[in-house]
Amino acid sequence: MDISGRTWMVTPDLLGFLDREGRFVVTNPAWFNVLGYTHEEVAAGSFLDLVHPDDVKRSEAAFERVGCGLPVLNFANRFRRKDGQYEWLSWHAVPEDDYFFCSARCITAEREQSAQLKTLDQEAALREQFIAVLSHDVRNPLAAINAASRVIGRGTQDTQTLEMVESIQGSTNRIARLIDDVMDFARARLGGGLGIERHTDYDVKPILEHVAQEIELAHPNVEILTEYSFCDPLKCDSGRIAQLISNLLANAVTHGAKGAPVTLSAEDRDGSFYLWVTNTGDPIPEDVRRMLFEPFARGIVRQSQQGLGLGLFISREIARAHGGDLTMTSDRVGTVFTFRMPRI
Repeated sequence: MDISGRTWMVTPDLLGFLDREGRFVVTNPAWFNVLGYTHEEVAAGSFLDLVHPDDVKRSEAAFERVGCGLPVLNFANRFRRKDGQYEWLSWHAVPEDDYFFCSARCITAEREQSAQLKTLDQEAALREQFIAVLSHDVRNPLAAINAASRVIGRGTQDTQTLEMVESIQGSTNRIARLIDDVMDFARARLGGGLGIERHTDYDVKPILEHVAQEIELAHPNVEILTEYSFCDPLKCDSGRIAQLISNLLANAVTHGAKGAPVTLSAEDRDGSFYLWVTNTGDPIPEDVRRMLFEPFARGIVRQSQQGLGLGLFISREIARAHGGDLTMTSDRVGTVFTFRMPRI
């Protein structure tokens, strides 16, 4: 057995010659570096004395296999360190004359990382299933409440009752939007990205006008100015585009200067479709900008602000799902969110 080479001395792998009694008659310095044992300590007993109790039977079977002249490759078991802890080792063992040449690589870190990734994947799948089930179970009673409120509203002329019905319907609509946001978050963060249906050309200008009118109805004190210079149709997911625009306009109305108009503009430029939502007001602070597109980031929270802080996160996911992006600039002149999407 040749142990004079430099590789034998400096390799991080555990090397050794095992006799037919199960004793390592020769070992390299890596045994001390990895497990803390000197050669004399390793050679004092059977290798099985160092094996984790749960791995002894498998290790005995592997020893019998190599004893029959068959190689053992990528065999993993746990060896006890001198301090009592265990390290996972991956072994190769082959017969060589009257001995068995063995080499082992420490794989503890790899196994721990693999176990952590598996746990994270399982947790992500469980969270996604939980959110889906919860959202489904919440929608059913929510729909019943909304339907009942409409029946009550049609059957009464009492002003106070009608106001209560309107309040109920407004609340159920907000809850429905929160459910949609949570589901979109689950799909984007846990499901590998937000899905879109981008199979048809749509006229986008009517979508922009409809969403702008909805926001104006919800915020009668704010005027939304529109400026368009692009050609319809556009290949996109019309529902997702409407959702993105609604989120951006609602954000601009909430955070812009009180009573100041918000501008919605769009145009074709350099083979891409561009859309801007602009509002005046104080610049967004630098510390808020860094977290602006993160989920559950609320930015500058106001008394009237609703939601979970998912709107901008979902909007950027929608932009990316369309092959584009959503960016922001903010200074004393105004705050501008820019959506860019290549035209296909």
